[in-house]
Amino acid sequence: MPKGLKWIRFYLDVKPIREFKNLEGVDVPYPKNQPMRLLSSLWNADDWATRGVVKTDWSEAPFEASFKNFRANGCVWSNGVSSCNSNTSDNAWLSRQLDSRSQKRLKWVQKKYMIYNYCTDTKRFP
Repeated sequence: MPKGLKWIRFYLDVKPIREFKNLEGVDVPYPKNQPMRLLSSLWNADDWATRGVVKTDWSEAPFEASFKNFRANGCVWSNGVSSCNSNTSDNAWLSRQLDSRSQKRLKWVQKKYMIYNYCTDTKRFP
């Protein structure tokens, strides 16, 4: 595995909102050498994802989402070699840990807005 591939982290307005840690050591698959894409979708999961707390008001449809100033940082794979293998300053973001303020922000966002986390759903995903 290329050095530094420890997590995939999502930010919204410079605030960390989601972190997918590399847990290959305990047999959790991790996307490390294949192309990735980011998709956005709307689906009705109010019966289980929100534990019935939040119901979708379908009378408000159609729903729209837009992205502005979207920027993605990532490693480019070509012929089985990752651009992140090199130890250049361009890849410094790969090994950067969240500082204590950002860790608190992440926990706050997850506590306030995250109702369901499939990473901790051991009943559905043992």
